[in-house]
Amino acid sequence: MSISKGFLKSKSTQNSTEEVQWLSVSDLMAGLMMVFLLISVALIRDVKKTTNDVEDLVGVYTNTQVALIEKLHSEFNPDLERWGAKIDDKKLSFVFMSPDVLFDTGKITIKPKFKKILNNFIPRYLAILKEFDISINSDDKSLQSSFIQEVRIEGHTSSVWNRSTARDKTYFNNMWLSQGRTRSVLEHVYNVTSSSKDKKWVKDHVAAVGFSSSKIILDADGHENQKLSRRVEFSVITNSEQQLKNIMKRLKR
Repeated sequence: MSISKGFLKSKSTQNSTEEVQWLSVSDLMAGLMMVFLLISVALIRDVKKTTNDVEDLVGVYTNTQVALIEKLHSEFNPDLERWGAKIDDKKLSFVFMSPDVLFDTGKITIKPKFKKILNNFIPRYLAILKEFDISINSDDKSLQSSFIQEVRIEGHTSSVWNRSTARDKTYFNNMWLSQGRTRSVLEHVYNVTSSSKDKKWVKDHVAAVGFSSSKIILDADGHENQKLSRRVEFSVITNSEQQLKNIMKRLKR
């Protein structure tokens, strides 16, 4: 009988010990699950905040671009036809499209009529751009920056030079021509700008780029429109690409 009681007591003690150990493991697992839950909630809140920041930033950028386009149209629509110009909404570009007004064939000196147009255009154009050269703000300082990265004066030519010139030589002749013309326009922009503060803004923001015949204009039938290909464009380059990189870095944190 005593042996039987001792066995039962030993068995009861063993069961009690195992139960205590099982409860300890259960408590530990419950605690870990609570920690993981809190971490998950914190991560979800952080992702939601980041998503909201990105959505707000995209909204500000879109609204700013629309406002800039509307301002350009409001200011210059009455002048477009007599200047032989247009506003390209998608590219944020102001395009001068009358080659006979811009330069003599094969020359980089601005013609008098185009100088007169530029004298009227430049002060008004720069005033608008400086109005929109604003900081796009965000709670995250890494996402704060100016809307306008660069104003690019682009020179474009047709794909022709003369019949006796090889195709590759023609391309580089036109490259020299387009680069020379944009430098002439940039110099005129700088000289027309009056105050030293505005001249500094031009130095900091405006660049001259010659594209030769790399971006010719095609007619509906797919053939080159040589006249429209010979043009000068003032294009606003936003810092959206840099902003996208900053956003991607933020999302990877």
